[in-house]
Amino acid sequence: MTFYVVRRILQSVVVVLVVVVVVFALTRFLPGGPARAIMGPRATKIQVQNFEKTYGLDQPIPVQFVDYLAGLGRADLGSSYKRNQTVTKLIGEYLPVTLVLMGISTALAVVIAIPIGMLQAWRRNTAVDHGFTGILFVFYSMPVFWLGLILITVFSSNLGWLPSGGPQGGLRTYGSQLSTLILPVTTLALVTIALFSRYLRSAMIESLVQDYVRTARAKGASMRRVMFRHVLPNSLLSAITLLGLSIPYIFSGALIVEELFNYPGMGLLFWNAAESRDYPVVIGVALIVALATVVGNLLADLAYAIADPRIRYIGR
Repeated sequence: MTFYVVRRILQSVVVVLVVVVVVFALTRFLPGGPARAIMGPRATKIQVQNFEKTYGLDQPIPVQFVDYLAGLGRADLGSSYKRNQTVTKLIGEYLPVTLVLMGISTALAVVIAIPIGMLQAWRRNTAVDHGFTGILFVFYSMPVFWLGLILITVFSSNLGWLPSGGPQGGLRTYGSQLSTLILPVTTLALVTIALFSRYLRSAMIESLVQDYVRTARAKGASMRRVMFRHVLPNSLLSAITLLGLSIPYIFSGALIVEELFNYPGMGLLFWNAAESRDYPVVIGVALIVALATVVGNLLADLAYAIADPRIRYIGR
């Protein structure tokens, strides 16, 4: 088990380092350089030189990268070109807000997807299964922004039941703005439900044909008992891995949802930084997403290894 954990951690460190190198290189090899791209074509040569000197962009690329890595070791992600704040402070301000959106929508999606997947596996190849399959495929194939626009049009513009914008202010103000969370959370949860329930259905159907299910049924166990005592626990192993792998998928959906509903989170921060060419913020957000993805996959692998001892022996 120790060897498996160490190997996965080393692999995760390599992945994060590769992401940092790629994103850093993309922002440094822009046509005309980052300073010209940020300040625009009307900036004078002296203005560009002063900008490069202020932010260390006049140094060779390897020196800039080493300085950036040294800053990462001090938890320093640099300073925003457009805002008078450090990237670390900006991420510390916006990240908790995004985690609230992702956490609520993911928890809601898991709670709803489990019974749907179980029902589809139990009633597979019936009208119930086909009906849920058709509905879920609609949500799974629908772009997040299009689904959000439909919800805004129906529940905000036409019916007037819910506000079209997300909550504003810090987390402490969310208690009085719960209605503003409904549409963003619902939009992100619907596409996540479609993803999770399809995988759970396939995993449960695969478990239903195993020998231990036939043995339990032969001993007189009801189908309900077999589903809850045997099929569901074994199928959740696949859900653990899926949950770790779906972090970038959920975050990309959160980015679109936050822009659509003006939700003040990491997605909106990344979107505004990309539009204004605030590259330290873009790199910082990309690094946090990569780190979250790697950590999510690592935790999923560890949880899978704990739940299924066979993975440990395969790892050896």
